[in-house]
Amino acid sequence: MNRIVILGRGGAGKSTLAAALGTATGLPVIELDKHFWGPGLEATPPEQWAAVQCELAHADQWIMDGDLGPYDVLEVRLRTADTVILLDYSFPRCAWQAMRRSRERADFWLWVWSWRRRSRPLLLKAVATHAASAKLHVFRNPRATARFVAQAQDSPDTGRR
Repeated sequence: MNRIVILGRGGAGKSTLAAALGTATGLPVIELDKHFWGPGLEATPPEQWAAVQCELAHADQWIMDGDLGPYDVLEVRLRTADTVILLDYSFPRCAWQAMRRSRERADFWLWVWSWRRRSRPLLLKAVATHAASAKLHVFRNPRATARFVAQAQDSPDTGRR
């Protein structure tokens, strides 16, 4: 694992997982929200977002966490990923985490509510199309995710060089 993309519903813990994997593997973590959202939560235009991701994805090793829903240009980072992690946690779990974290806009809540029905199928199709050779891990609960992080820490195949 040298280039990891982490996807999932808002509030699933993508950034938390990225930080834990970064610690476990020594890979640098790129939090996409910090590169995507402008002042006042203004979305980066798609063409510009694709260019930013191309620049970020040129590195040999990284963990990119973020699922920007309808604003995303996902294929850019998927094309270079060797590992894709999809956090497929329940709506109640993610909603609780999101409420604890911060105040969110209405479009965020609509996305979180409809994620499994609308976004998840699109994500899986994008992974199959643009990251067919990448290893896909789908986790339905935090325990499975924690086991993966523990295994990554113990594995000689992780990004440490």
